[in-house]
Order: sequence, then structure tokens, then C-alpha cells
Amino acid sequence: MIKEFRDFIARGNVVDMAVGIIIGAAFTAIVNSMVADLINPIIGVITGGIDFSNLFINLGAGDFTSLAAAKAAGAPVFAYGSFITAVINFLIIAFVVFLLVKLVNKVKDAAIQKQEAAPKGPSEIDVLLEIRDALKK
Repeated sequence: MIKEFRDFIARGNVVDMAVGIIIGAAFTAIVNSMVADLINPIIGVITGGIDFSNLFINLGAGDFTSLAAAKAAGAPVFAYGSFITAVINFLIIAFVVFLLVKLVNKVKDAAIQKQEAAPKGPSEIDVLLEIRDALKK
């Protein structure tokens, strides 16, 4: 069983997946910061100062001025502002992944076209025919 596990971990796909997960986690932190620190304030200015992260509906008793205060009091809340932020995060990540895939496909297509456009020498048969003709002389 240990040998099988070692063989499984040593496969390239598992290592590639692990690297992808680590990079994805770091990328998520960057996107979260971009949304919270750059995009949400701009959207807030456009929408008249609305802070999405603090939008909530209190489902319990009491009146709270912020989502943090409601959560600290243990009140049940419907935090739709957090959901809006998560949707924005998703759209940004999806767009960046789309651009990345598009770039990779463009690089692959350029490499294929470069290989196809490379001048081709004589075929093996052409070379053999030349050798045969040269030997006949």
C-alpha cells in the first residue's frame, strides 16, 4: 500500500495539481484584495457610497448598525452583501481564467503555425532517388 501511495504521489499529474492548488490559493488572496480594496470602493462611489460587505437583513430581534455587530451578537442575518462580493470575485476569477486559457491557446496555435510554416526539406524518397541517380552516373 505504501508503494502504491508513493507511485501515486510521484505521478506528474498529482504534482501538477498540487502546484495548481497552491498557486490558486495565492491567486484567490490577490483577487479578494482586488475586489475588496479596489473594485468595491469604485462600485460604492458609483452607487452612492454603498458598502457591499455591510449589506444584510437582520432575521432576528434587535437593531444592528453593521453586519459585524449583528454577527457578534449572534443574530441570524441574511448577508447578501457578502454574496454580492463573492459573485464579483467569481466573475473576476472566471474572466482571468478565460484570458489565461485564451493566451495559452494563442501560444499553442502560434507554435503549430510556426511548425507548419517551417521550410520542409526533401522527403526521404526524394533523397533516396537522388542517391540512386547519383550512383547510376
